[in-house]
Amino acid sequence: MTSTALLADALNAVLPQTQCTRCGYPDCHAYAQAIAQGDARINQCPPGGADGIARLARLSGQEVLPLNPSHGVERPRQLAVIDEAWCIGCTLCLKACPVDSIVGGPKAMHTVMEDLCTGCELCIPVCPVDCISLINVTEQRTGWAAWSDAQAQTSRQRYAFHRFRFDRTELERNAQLAAKAAALKPLNP
Repeated sequence: MTSTALLADALNAVLPQTQCTRCGYPDCHAYAQAIAQGDARINQCPPGGADGIARLARLSGQEVLPLNPSHGVERPRQLAVIDEAWCIGCTLCLKACPVDSIVGGPKAMHTVMEDLCTGCELCIPVCPVDCISLINVTEQRTGWAAWSDAQAQTSRQRYAFHRFRFDRTELERNAQLAAKAAALKPLNP
């Protein structure tokens, strides 16, 4: 493993793992890789806040910077809440949640498993009936004071499984399409 890959893994290990994409990257690992390669600054993670920036600075050897406001502000951790009376069961929020903290089925009410929600907010813009809101669950605590290493580890594992499940579903779908296409090919004499 290269030193850049080792640094990326170390940087990823100190990110909060909310997978919120506010940093401008598709997930925490991609952001860590960008920092390790010199393509991103260490001050792009609002959920990690000032403490998160200090952690990244120690590992990367970069100077501590203030959080870049174009990526958001450090604030208390939020929890998504679904107004079950308005939920139409479209399942769009299920697909959007990077840690599978929302449960429900097609045309059935959905709910958020509170202890697993990272507050990433990715479910909110996909909801066609605007039945998802956020509540503050950490009062004045922000950054790593509002999130624990254990929560980050759980989130990292759940995101890995989410990605595995998504990739597996795509492979199965592509295999089914290829089998259908092969069955439709005319027989060569």
